[in-house]
Order: sequence, then C-alpha cells, then structure tokens
Amino acid sequence: MVIQRRANQSDIAERLGVSVSTVSRALANEIGISDAVRRDVQRMARTLGYKSKHSTAAVSGDKRAVALVPLGSATSGLSGFYFGILEGIKAQAAEAGMVLDVRLVNEAVVTLDMIRKQIAQADAGGVLLAGIDAWDELAQWCAAEEIPAVLVNGSDPMMRISSVSPANFYGAYQATQRLLDAGHRRILHYTHRYRPTILQRQRGFEAAIAATPGATGVIVNTAERATGELLADLLAGKHDVTAMFSWNDIAAVEMLEGLYGPESPLPPSFSMIGFDDLPIAGMATPRLSTIRVDREAIGRGAVRLLAQHMEGEMAVQQLEIGVAMVEGETIFAAKSSQA
Repeated sequence: MVIQRRANQSDIAERLGVSVSTVSRALANEIGISDAVRRDVQRMARTLGYKSKHSTAAVSGDKRAVALVPLGSATSGLSGFYFGILEGIKAQAAEAGMVLDVRLVNEAVVTLDMIRKQIAQADAGGVLLAGIDAWDELAQWCAAEEIPAVLVNGSDPMMRISSVSPANFYGAYQATQRLLDAGHRRILHYTHRYRPTILQRQRGFEAAIAATPGATGVIVNTAERATGELLADLLAGKHDVTAMFSWNDIAAVEMLEGLYGPESPLPPSFSMIGFDDLPIAGMATPRLSTIRVDREAIGRGAVRLLAQHMEGEMAVQQLEIGVAMVEGETIFAAKSSQA
C-alpha cells in the first residue's frame, strides 16, 4: 500500500517558482507580499491539499470582494431592480463570511483601468460586475491575472466570464405565450439596445411567435422609436397589433395611461405585458401584467459563484434564475376579429 505524502511548503514554492520563505509569509498573511502572490500561494495550497496552521479563510485577499454597481441604474427607475440584487448580495456575503465593498460607478465610463483600481483600492480578491457586460480586454485581463469575476444581471455569450441572470429567454417566451393564449396573433415586442440579456428576451419572443401558426411578431427598438413615439404610433394604428410585450416594466408603465385612458382609440381588449415586476408595476393603474424576476436570488447566486472562483474553481459558469408570471390587469382575451 502506497501512502501519499502530504504536500508541504516546498511543493507550493516549486509549483509557483517562488521561495519557501515567500510561501510561508504569504500563508501567514505577512506584510511585504503582494496580493497577487498571496492569492497564488493560497490557491496552490488548496489545490495541493496543504494544511496550514494559519487560517486561510481569514486572509483578506481571498475573503474580500468588491461589487461595482451602475450609478445610472441605481438612481433611476431601475433602482428597485438593483436594490433587490444588492440585498441578496449582502445577505449571502454575510453568510459566507465575505467582506463586501459596494461601490457605485458610472457605467458610461467603465474601463479596465477603472475596474483594476477599484479592486486594488478595496484590496479585493474578486469582483462582482452588476449590469456591466464583458469585453475582450476585460476578459483577457481576468484570465491572465486570475481575477475571479462574475457578471451580475449580465451574460457573456463568449463564455469567458461567469454570470448570473434571470431566465430571459424563457421568461420572454412565457410572456409572449401568455398573450398568444389570450388569442392575440399580431403582437409587438418593444426592445432596447442589444445587451446580451435583452437580446435573449427578443429571441424568446421570436421563438414563441414562430411556434404558433398564424402569429405575427413586430419588433421595435428604442433606438428607432422612443416610448412616446411608439405610443403615438400604436394609438394611430400604425403597426396593426392587438398586444404588446415590453422589454421592461418602465417602458410599459410609461404607456399605460395613453393606451388605457378614456381617450384611447384602441379596443378594450388591447393587451400588454412587461418584464421584471418592478415596484411601479404594482403601483400602476391598471396593474401591469409582467414577469417576476427574483432579484435577491440573482444576488445570492452571484456571491456563491464568486466564492467558488475565489476558492479555485476555474470553470466558467452561467447561472440562470427562474422567473414567474404575474397576472395583472392588462391582458384581455382577443376578439375573434382582432386575433
């Protein structure tokens, strides 16, 4: 019977090409060791199964994370969306013993240099990027420097950075199917600029339309028509549709009064559904039918995924959080002559 020898500090030093003294000081979290070297040593120690007398769980670099949250989204109509995500992030970080530094950033000027500085200032071993999409330079830097990163309410179609998002495709499919089940066959989808997550909603819409014989879908992008312009088009009968699926609740609520007000020329059976179930959806009159996103679950999932990467997990993962239908007051059975 061969007894496997336990790994020691010399094994770690040999694998990393550093001195045994450096390994010892990194494991003891002594000053004078860079964060990058400290993280490399700790990860290699875990990989080799090295048992240290020092508690690696207490080392700042491996238990500290920074969450970068878009300022515009946090202070706009989407504030309720990101507030829920942050609640989930904070709760899961506390449970995991992770020290979390939440920072608001201007998403319009997000650069790799800015992200790098934010991580350094927070002395963080990992980063959560809320509402910030991946790009080549960021993905290459994270891979080269082995920086654990997770996109929160985002996705990377190239599968270079892990992500957590709502089930956008299936949620959009469900929303569109609800309108189809009500008898509507000419449906408009109002969408936004093509973030990967929003594009999935468009694809879900298109898939549901394609699966229903006789159904026709019309797609209008915010780059083409602002909310007020689209409302005017609908009231004028421009698109000849009987229902609309909006990419989010904000755009839908902005059109509610015009679509359902006493002066509206549209038939009473005109139907609308949104996405996200933001607080304004419940405050609106009539109550907006929509798709509920479990925002706290997105936050919790992001922290769990980041913790795995900070512990050495290298596989890129894309986690989707399930969504649910909210039956409001804006979906009506289509009249046979309009379907």
